[in-house]
Parts: sequence; C-alpha cells; structure tokens
Amino acid sequence: MIHVSVQPEPLDLAAALAELARAGVGGIATFTGIVRADDGVGTLELEHYPGATEAALRRLADEAVVRWSLAAATVIHRVGVMHPGDAVVFVGTAAEHRASALESCAYLIDRLKTEAPFWKRETRGDEARWVEPRDGDSLAAARWRHEP
Repeated sequence: MIHVSVQPEPLDLAAALAELARAGVGGIATFTGIVRADDGVGTLELEHYPGATEAALRRLADEAVVRWSLAAATVIHRVGVMHPGDAVVFVGTAAEHRASALESCAYLIDRLKTEAPFWKRETRGDEARWVEPRDGDSLAAARWRHEP
C-alpha cells in the first residue's frame, strides 16, 4: 500500500499513522517535519508543480517499497502558507522489521528534500525570500544513490 498526497490542508498525523498500522507488520517508522521559527521566520510558503510533484513522490515511494520490501509507505506534504509549529511533511513506512522501516523512512525524507519539485519562501517581518537548497540535504540524499 502506497499513499502519496500533496495538500494545502493541515496534516492528520493520527490518521496517517493509523493507515500505516493497518499494514499489520512489525515495524513502523515515521518522520514529521515541522515549520521552524529560525531567525524570526513568521511564515513558510511552499509552492509545487501539480502532477509532477505527486509523480516524483510516488516514484520515490515505489523505489522504497521495492528496495526494503515494505508493506506500506506514506508521504504527505503540505503546500501553501504555514506558520512555525505547523506540520509540513509526514513520511511513514511499515516493514516486517525495524531496520527496514527506519532506513526506508530516512531514505524517503532525504530523497524528497532534493528530488521533489517544491519551492520554499520564508517571510521574516516585511521581508520574504526564496530558500535555496542546502548542501547538507544533497549530501544526505547522495548516501542513498548506492545499492545496499
């Protein structure tokens, strides 16, 4: 079971976790990304390319399911304007054993940070700026490009 969603609505974390639990396996790993108030961020706005973004997330989830023999994978990402403390992304995986669940969850969040077409703009007071990709995100994603 793979579930991918890009949505402006707040994330229902309990429902996403419950969906993964229905897979009936021994290990579930999740990651929830929260909007930070770093350096006075007042809002974070995410834009995406409809259709292409969902396809990119689905491709990554498909790859994770095959690579780790997952029973389920969920990727839910918000778009639009968010505030510090809001959940922006949920990634969850369900596998027979914890190692596969944990590794595949890390794989998905690391890869989506660099491969899904999202654009981020932060607002601080009266100033708004587009956020450039971070070198650390590229390094994290690069570790998964090699077969296990």
